[in-house]
Amino acid sequence: MPEHLLGRCLTGLLALLLASCASLSPQQRSHAEHIAQAARSTQVDCTRSDACALASPVLQMAQATLAASTPKAPQHRALLLDDAPNALLLRVHLIRSAQHSIDLQTYIFDEDDAAQLILDELQAAAFRGVKVRVLVDQLAALRKVETFAALASLHANLELRVYNPVLDRARLSLPMYAVAAACCWHQLNQRMHNKLLVVDDQVGITGGRNYQNDYYDWGEDYNFRDRDIMVVGPVVHDMTANFDAFWQSPRSVAVAHLGDVARYLQQHGPPPAPHHPFRNPKRVRALLASVDDDAVVQARFVAPAMPVLHVSFVADLPVKHRKDLLQADADTPAGFASQNLMQLIAGAQHDVLLQTPYLVLSKPAQHLFRNLHQQPSPPRVQISTNSLAATDAFLTYAVSYKYKRRYLRDFGFQIHEFKPFPADAPFELGATGAGLWLDADADLDADMDAGPDTTTDVDAEPHIDAAIPAIKPNRLTRRLAKRGLRSEPSSEAGRPSPFASSGGLPVRLKTAGLRMGLHAKSMVIDDRIGVVGTHNFDPRGDTWNTENAVVIDDPHFAQALAASIQRDMQPANAWTIGRRDSSPILPGVEHTLARISERMPIFDLWPIKYATSYDYTPGPDCPQTAQPVSPFAPDFRRCNRPVGDFPDVDLGLKWLGVRVFTAFGSGLSPIL
Repeated sequence: MPEHLLGRCLTGLLALLLASCASLSPQQRSHAEHIAQAARSTQVDCTRSDACALASPVLQMAQATLAASTPKAPQHRALLLDDAPNALLLRVHLIRSAQHSIDLQTYIFDEDDAAQLILDELQAAAFRGVKVRVLVDQLAALRKVETFAALASLHANLELRVYNPVLDRARLSLPMYAVAAACCWHQLNQRMHNKLLVVDDQVGITGGRNYQNDYYDWGEDYNFRDRDIMVVGPVVHDMTANFDAFWQSPRSVAVAHLGDVARYLQQHGPPPAPHHPFRNPKRVRALLASVDDDAVVQARFVAPAMPVLHVSFVADLPVKHRKDLLQADADTPAGFASQNLMQLIAGAQHDVLLQTPYLVLSKPAQHLFRNLHQQPSPPRVQISTNSLAATDAFLTYAVSYKYKRRYLRDFGFQIHEFKPFPADAPFELGATGAGLWLDADADLDADMDAGPDTTTDVDAEPHIDAAIPAIKPNRLTRRLAKRGLRSEPSSEAGRPSPFASSGGLPVRLKTAGLRMGLHAKSMVIDDRIGVVGTHNFDPRGDTWNTENAVVIDDPHFAQALAASIQRDMQPANAWTIGRRDSSPILPGVEHTLARISERMPIFDLWPIKYATSYDYTPGPDCPQTAQPVSPFAPDFRRCNRPVGDFPDVDLGLKWLGVRVFTAFGSGLSPIL
């Protein structure tokens, strides 16, 4: 590198380090807080005791359930939220129905249409007189410091805190992320992965979904197959208590106290209430049309909510992030949630049905599954996870690919990898889903040619029909175009990191189209216990992330959850991983070399892996079926044909990246 370029790089790095170390004085922070506090409105638009809340059949169900409960005989109802637009509709409905409090905790909070809609509703609730508390993780919360500053100074009823902020910032740019990785690696990796929405301490929602378009079938080219659960009953009090523990933790910092937000407030003053023009206003209006429709709410969220027996909420606490509790190499995971989930798996007698988007197991989990498989009558273990074609986490898949032999031979896993274009999945293509993009694209193309349209519909709800600004191609849009994408999925795997370019974008496929990737985190034990939560059953969840989950010991609920997971495993929706045909030349030697290569933490260079993907092929002797054949069945190959290690992927040089991370990336497993 030329000396002048090296000098510029070192100067830039030094400037970043100095900037990261620069801290505001207590007087400056106090001044910024005073600016925000003085700007906060105390106006309440409703004087009624119910805060002019929307009458809600869901809240009525929750109140009736609590009224019927006793300490010795608690009553609960639960509803699986598989349909993505319904999951968003329910959230908006509950926020409008809140009379006293809204507690929202999440890992990702974007500023696209879905997230903006929720932000608008939270602001409106605060002005109605509802106490709103929002707790977000630093790494993937909001896109602009200006938005943080606006929310910090908006209303006395709305509070926003950031969990475990590094370098005294609400937002970390990629260069600052690199600085944080160099100086504060442990703190940077200690993330709050919990997701909760609790309304009036009566209704709770948790699961895999964040606040971003791709989690609600609103993505332009890529959407997540995800799952939430709504519960009502006494367990919701445990959800509120867990939220309170995080809210009161010293790691949760009011945004006006953070350096970048405080500087913004001092330099620019409080910005106006945050609202970005909806990119697809028609779809927002279509969804809002059902928010106050009692018949729709009753049919979708009340009638199907099933009474369930034993319900518990298992969740980590901020204490998990104490340095003395870090146990990356320990035999026992540090988290309360991980310990509980592993105890459930250890007690399995017949079946373990596990769904995770990222199949990378911690050492304690590997030890657990190996012991299970060595039992005289081991339980069947079925795994639903992503294929390379479907995943948003290329790097994680590459590490998982390394251990396919171990998963099949040592653990007895039956692995079914989700296809990017599943034939049968709960995906919304109607007015409130992805379908309106077909019309919006034409409008958007016209906007890009003619400039922004400033007309509005006087009958529309506030902000909904705001103009869509013209979009100019840039480096990111060109990168996305190579993968057949128009927008970047703001996934958990795509959080700012040194690996974002390879780890946070879906790979390029041979076929263009609106694709899906799995993001649900669920488990069923012995057709009796069902689990829905945030835990990916991975090393990060065991050690670094805080997690939460709802555990329900009820056969009817477990069977409903199992049916939902098994739908994603159907041959039309997933490829099955099975053993590759042995080489006709020295097959024993090939197997031995592959096993030795896999066991090496680095230099796993043997090119032929133990397992590959198989696709079910219907025919005269192979009828259409919803049940995948076990890869260990004697007749597995009768109807399943091999389709390669990475079906549907337009590999190019991507195979080299997979092989590099397979060979040298296993050391990254604890943080994936």
